[in-house]
Amino acid sequence: MSAVRTIPGLSAIADAYDAFLIDQFGVLRDGREPYPGAAETLVRLKKAGKRIIILSNSGKRSAENDRRLAELGFEPGSWDWFLTSGEVAWQFLKREGTVTAGGTRKCLLISRDGDLSPLKGLDLVRTESGEEADIVLIAASEGDVYPLAHYEDLLRLAARRGVPCLCTNPDKVMLTRRGQAFGAGRIAELYEGLGGKVRWIGKPFPDIYDFALDFLGRPDPARVCAIGDSVEHDIAGAAAVGLGLVLVTTGILEHQSEDERRRLFATHAATPDFILPKFLW
Repeated sequence: MSAVRTIPGLSAIADAYDAFLIDQFGVLRDGREPYPGAAETLVRLKKAGKRIIILSNSGKRSAENDRRLAELGFEPGSWDWFLTSGEVAWQFLKREGTVTAGGTRKCLLISRDGDLSPLKGLDLVRTESGEEADIVLIAASEGDVYPLAHYEDLLRLAARRGVPCLCTNPDKVMLTRRGQAFGAGRIAELYEGLGGKVRWIGKPFPDIYDFALDFLGRPDPARVCAIGDSVEHDIAGAAAVGLGLVLVTTGILEHQSEDERRRLFATHAATPDFILPKFLW
């Protein structure tokens, strides 16, 4: 495997692409605050005439993430759309509810901080009982608060009954104020281990990329660049649809060596085109 070119900043490759799909956690911000220079870099990229989608494995809908990013000091208008896996799932569930029109369904929702926004506007009401649930929605993890055994107890009955599950945040590791913790994707793996069936929505799975490329007007994929900190999610997902690939070595890879990163490339059969130490211009 040949060495991947390391670039000092995005200005080195910006002219090669017309649009950018940029991950949120690990690229623009950590679990507490924006990375130094990230907000300014986003503005510079937008002023260079690029179309920008922030593409996030967040179980929350797009508008909630828009608002939060602005509150953290990012300039509104420096991105064209904040597309989340939660938004994609909501659109799917809305469509399915319209087709079935079978009345209100009960949803066992796994979210964070009591967030109910994934259900707002849908024919779903929350239940905390796996015995009553018609559907399971894994939108987020509180792996920094609860052990995995907590989720096993919560989900066991639903999995045993064969209740369908949507995971709207495939990330298996997340960044929190306390450091790294297991993400919603790990909870979904647990559900599968209990015998349940999971529909995965978000990076690296294709639905979220279809939404993003439709929004951009179906450009030449080679003129679209994906930037992320996860080989498994950001790089592998974008590689599968033919996009340019930039791996940022902040986020979950911050403390990994070059050899460890190369092993990840081999494991996930996805090698980035460029390495970017930090999201800077």
